[in-house]
Amino acid sequence: MLGFRRSRHRLTTALAAFGLLLTGAAVQTATAGAAAAATPHRILFDNTKAETAGNADWIIGTSQPDPLGQDSTPSAETDWTGALSAWGVALQKTGNYSLKTLPSGSSITYGTTAATDLQNFDTFVLPEPNILLSTAEKTAVMTFVQNGGGLFLVSDHTGSDRNNDGEDAVEVINDLMANNSVDSTNPFGFTVDTLNVGTEDPRAISSTTDPVLNGSFGKVTGSIIRSGTTATLSPTANAAVKGLLYRSGYSGNTGAFFATSTFGSGRVAFWGDSSPIDDGTGQSGNTLYDGWNDTAGTNAALALNATEWLAGTSDSGGGGGTCTAAQLLANPGFESGSSSWTASSGVITTATGQAARTGSYKAWLNGNGAANTETLSQSVTIPAGCAATLSFYLHVDTAETTTSTAYDTLKAQVLNSSGTVLATPATYSNLNAATGYTQRTFNLGSYAGQTVTVKFTGVEGSILQTSFVIDDTALNVS
Repeated sequence: MLGFRRSRHRLTTALAAFGLLLTGAAVQTATAGAAAAATPHRILFDNTKAETAGNADWIIGTSQPDPLGQDSTPSAETDWTGALSAWGVALQKTGNYSLKTLPSGSSITYGTTAATDLQNFDTFVLPEPNILLSTAEKTAVMTFVQNGGGLFLVSDHTGSDRNNDGEDAVEVINDLMANNSVDSTNPFGFTVDTLNVGTEDPRAISSTTDPVLNGSFGKVTGSIIRSGTTATLSPTANAAVKGLLYRSGYSGNTGAFFATSTFGSGRVAFWGDSSPIDDGTGQSGNTLYDGWNDTAGTNAALALNATEWLAGTSDSGGGGGTCTAAQLLANPGFESGSSSWTASSGVITTATGQAARTGSYKAWLNGNGAANTETLSQSVTIPAGCAATLSFYLHVDTAETTTSTAYDTLKAQVLNSSGTVLATPATYSNLNAATGYTQRTFNLGSYAGQTVTVKFTGVEGSILQTSFVIDDTALNVS
């Protein structure tokens, strides 16, 4: 606890209340007819986490890192050896993708000179990992997504410990999300359920616009579970999380078999079973199941559409048009003081009682140790046809000692141009107090082409201070 805000210097300009205005086929056909991209989208499949242990064979080919070493012009799934070869060959045949495998014995890295470093790829696929990622590897993966990468997480049922090290895919994925140095507060907005669901055929939600369910590889109507699990969604942790397929009788935040989300500038997809991506072919001696071609689901279309979306090659629901990638907020780190922002008096400050994340300025709401309400805003236009993500870094400091009662709160809200609240993506409180800043992200794609208001309102209601400190904001469109 760094002290009461009342001791800091307040700006002399009284600013208005906060309100951020934001104006606004079949798989075979798609595979054969797609035109080659000028720059292929780069996909890295992991093979460092026991993906071939036991009877598993979750690789696109035995030639690693480059599957083209086995066959440079594959036309059938058997031209590459692996239970994921159908997935790999389908992408390869489009001419739009460059595929590599991170070989067993390697480490997952970000920002190194290695040819298989995540910085060299658009999407990273973790197909039923069975070994916990190291601390450095978790930092690499989370930073990769935060900086714009796509992450495809494929789980399996609890107890699927294929290499007998005491960890299964459920535990590995949950550990990545809950025990990392970048953001461990449910960063993607979902947790993997500790379940072993036998045989079910989850159905897709009704959607005519979602690019994963309606991508260039075909329309997704459902999938299959052949011993798998689901996820529990938490929109309060990440408003971008979205369930796309559900177990029978489930909807909303429970029983999601396939889900998508965003984090920072990147995208995330989760699938609760590896059976749908198993093509039934692979290395000799493995017991495999052909879920890829199982007519109870449209699994090939789901895998390929999701890869397309993660790599940023399809629209994410912002209106179906074209979009020029940009960061739209002016003075995003407050380094020009109150320029381009509207805020309660003294909120944008260089006061030393709370540190800025970068530079000298930050937005410091509340921290007075007395009943008060403070706000912050900026007017922005989100073009139609764009995916849009609002992000900011938040530090919460408090003198409260309770571990159960939210005395002081900060609400992140979306309003229309008339000031009517459309949504409250998240509420933070003294219970979220922690050392340092944590990045928070919200998907605003559904508001593309509209005028809306994103509003942070800090309310302090007790005699003990809670400070909500915001820095390094961004509104990225793509």
